Amino acid sequence: MDNGDIESAEEEFPGRIGARKYRPVVANDRAVLQMSSIDPGSSSSSVDDHRASLQKIKVGKQANMGADSNGGSLPVHEQANGPSGESKLELFGFDSLVNILGLKSMTGEQVPAPSSPRDGDDVSITLGRPKPADLKFGTLMGVFVPCLQNILGIIYYIRFSWIVGMAGIGESLLLVSFCGLCTFLTGISLSAIATNGAMKGGGPYYLIGRALGPEVGVSIGLCFFLGNAIAGALYVLGAVETFLKAVPAAGIFRETITNVNVTTFERVESPSPHDLQVYGIVVTIVLCFIVFGGVKMINRVAPAFLIPVLFSLFCIFIGVFLTRKDNPAVGITGLSLETFKENWSPGYQNTNEAGVPDPEGSVYWNFNALVGLFFPAVTGIMAGSNRSASLKDTQRSIPIGTLSATLTTTVMYLVSVFLFGALATRKKLLADRLLTATIAWPFPAIVYVGIILSTLGAALQSLTGAPRLLAAIANDDILPILNYFKVADGNEPYIATLFTAFICIGCVVIGNLDLITPTITMFFLLCYCGVNLSCFLLDLLDAPSWRPRWKFHHWSLSLLGASLCIVIMFLISWAFTIVSLALASLIYYYVSLKGKAGDWGDGFKSAYFQLALRSLRSLGANQVHPKNWYPIPLVFCRPWGKLPENVPCHPKLADFANCMKKKGRGMSIFFSILDGDYHECAEDAKTACKQLATYLDYKRCEGVAEIVVAPSMSEGFRGIVQTMGLGNLKPNIVVMRYPEIWRRENLTEIPATFVGIINDCIVANKAVVIVKGLDEWPNEYQRQYGSIDLYWIVRDGGLMLLLSQLLLTKESFESCKIQVFCIAEEDTDAEALKADVKKFLYDLRMQAEVIVITMKSWDVQAEGGSQADESMEAFTGAQQRVATYLAEMKAAAEKNGTPLMADGKPVVVNEQQVEKFLYTTLKLNSTILRYSRMAAVVLVSLPPPPVNHPAYFYMEYMDLLVENVQRLLMVRGYRRDVVTLFT
Repeated sequence: MDNGDIESAEEEFPGRIGARKYRPVVANDRAVLQMSSIDPGSSSSSVDDHRASLQKIKVGKQANMGADSNGGSLPVHEQANGPSGESKLELFGFDSLVNILGLKSMTGEQVPAPSSPRDGDDVSITLGRPKPADLKFGTLMGVFVPCLQNILGIIYYIRFSWIVGMAGIGESLLLVSFCGLCTFLTGISLSAIATNGAMKGGGPYYLIGRALGPEVGVSIGLCFFLGNAIAGALYVLGAVETFLKAVPAAGIFRETITNVNVTTFERVESPSPHDLQVYGIVVTIVLCFIVFGGVKMINRVAPAFLIPVLFSLFCIFIGVFLTRKDNPAVGITGLSLETFKENWSPGYQNTNEAGVPDPEGSVYWNFNALVGLFFPAVTGIMAGSNRSASLKDTQRSIPIGTLSATLTTTVMYLVSVFLFGALATRKKLLADRLLTATIAWPFPAIVYVGIILSTLGAALQSLTGAPRLLAAIANDDILPILNYFKVADGNEPYIATLFTAFICIGCVVIGNLDLITPTITMFFLLCYCGVNLSCFLLDLLDAPSWRPRWKFHHWSLSLLGASLCIVIMFLISWAFTIVSLALASLIYYYVSLKGKAGDWGDGFKSAYFQLALRSLRSLGANQVHPKNWYPIPLVFCRPWGKLPENVPCHPKLADFANCMKKKGRGMSIFFSILDGDYHECAEDAKTACKQLATYLDYKRCEGVAEIVVAPSMSEGFRGIVQTMGLGNLKPNIVVMRYPEIWRRENLTEIPATFVGIINDCIVANKAVVIVKGLDEWPNEYQRQYGSIDLYWIVRDGGLMLLLSQLLLTKESFESCKIQVFCIAEEDTDAEALKADVKKFLYDLRMQAEVIVITMKSWDVQAEGGSQADESMEAFTGAQQRVATYLAEMKAAAEKNGTPLMADGKPVVVNEQQVEKFLYTTLKLNSTILRYSRMAAVVLVSLPPPPVNHPAYFYMEYMDLLVENVQRLLMVRGYRRDVVTLFT
């Protein structure tokens, strides 16, 4: 059989699985070659489709078997996994899934990490030799070097010796340790979050947003973007200032500043702010043109910027040890113990805006101000996480590289404090901004070149990273206003780059490093605080998905890191702190209002979940005390009839559910029932549930949507009323609309269903509220006047009184008053009953007018009037319909030789009792029409369905009760109190 179909191969593969003999698949197998062209969309189709496509594949069997037996090239899987006897994998019909889902490691092949294809994208599936992957970096070049390059910047070269002179050695050590501890703890938190899963673009924004939610992520991410954009201006100004120091003749403007000391006066020249502005704008524009060239060019050049930095550092430290004491007049004493002692204590003083000491200067420096000036020198720990897509092993490189760079630079700063403090006098430290160049070996030009190249490289990194951060925020489609900055995958964010350049040029115009650095510090500290809070929340919640590979973390360290960030912010400037927090809060509020909802599985959702679980356990299974009782309505959305298309719930049901909550506190469960088989209607139920949830959001009703599939409405409701809810959070009130249309549209199945639902509620101990006149129920903007009338007939645990008080809390009913109608059997009992009810309402802190009616002494026919005529007309019609239905039941029973049957069940009919029920409802309806015709809403006790009565008879009783009443709530409580007299 040279070229047989797969169907004919059944002889080789018997039905018993244990007897199958699979052969390995080789790279040149014709089946593999043809399977590589199968559309990847077939992976989501049915199994039958797979089998149908596989039956068309022709297998060149003998040729491949011959190649195996002749000792030819080993199969692909044998080369990776060893001999075929150890692992043989049959990939027919499975290989496309292996490739798409990223399971190629099961076959032993080394392929690039796959990305999840988007809907509609074409994915090419190839087996055999993998495509060459892009160049991936390890820990050294991928994380350590970028972090080192970003941390070691302009502050160290031209401000660090000045900081040592101003703060002294002791407080400088404290300053470096304080700031280094903050970034080190942030690095630990960053390592934990970064090793908890794959990372996408956006760096810290991605980490914070996925941990604290889109609102917090976008607000902090935009602040971090501003920090990076302003940092670009900082680096540009540093490079320009260094250039003008090295080449004074290049300055267009000249400015001479007098440096006033205690005993001496000397003139010190510093670059003019106008020179900084002009050259800074030119350099920024040139850098923007380079950035427009693409990130690949920058990544190729960026490592070369580090070599001059390292070499200049080497020259600085060599110069420190080679400096001699041959010229003490210039202030450089060499490493001297006397100088060390003199510089140990701080020397805070006034300076001008350029930082030159001046007793008449407008700026006074202290430890807090120096924290703001120095902190940018320890930032840059996010550089590795921003390059996660270019790392070989993200979960190993980011923690080791980031923390190593942080520790290396912190140790270097601490050593430099000792060396600079023992090298020169305080006057020299404060006057010579470029002391590092003065002492450099063999000549200062090396340091000048190192400073300029390092700052320009850092500026390029800022102008490259900031637009991509803004584009990542825009691509998440949270804020519509950021849609202009969206970019497709693989494209350059040109618009975001122009926007970043505009911000950078605006900060360059300021032209003062000391004014820019506190702003950068606030934004970076805000970002670091967000990273620490993210790790703190994830550590504290400890969700099952929180499994970072970096094990050296704890929630207390993250909390300490976040606290240090906040403390440093207020130490620097409480005004800048308030402004930055206000800006982040405004962005958060704007995102909450205008942003699109996004569920990223953030930590807050996990916190809400755990809080709900703990609250549920603390509630226990015991009954809730009446003081803590809240209505949890179970709202039946399925109408008695049809609703307009795409309207899953009666519009007024949501308005009524809101009326049952006090100040919006409470929970409602809206449910509907789909008739049919669950397996056939499961997808329809999911779609209907989404539509219902969306509709509830549109109606601004806080509720949960549920859809149940059941063979019938009765069975579906019976299952819901038994199982819905957890513990004491089970719904306690069933709310549904009264079926007013059942007789008009001849819906004969409604009476049995309606009565069955009420009986199920009684058995399940659920309260019932049935709304008649739902179409006329007012919304929140329709103010009602008149009264809320309660016809308190039977004891209901105070539910009717509580509902009336809840109605008064709504704007639509706040102008109404409550009237309580009580039914007395005799006239002699009326006054005593009225006094008792008034006392009871007073103890319940409820204001209401009490009216007592004696039903026994009142005769409908004797009273007369229009309402009596209407009630009698309805009563006569009900009598005739009941008599006709009873006659039909008797005729059917005689014909079939069975007892009286209704709704498929035997019933017992006492005609006198039926007449009594009809007359009682007649009197109650007449009373309501007499006293409450103009009431805003009427509440009346719901009579339970009589045992063994036909459901049709009960519907006649109810129709007679609600006849001509515009808006009526029929309420039945359950076997417990919902109000209490005690505090």
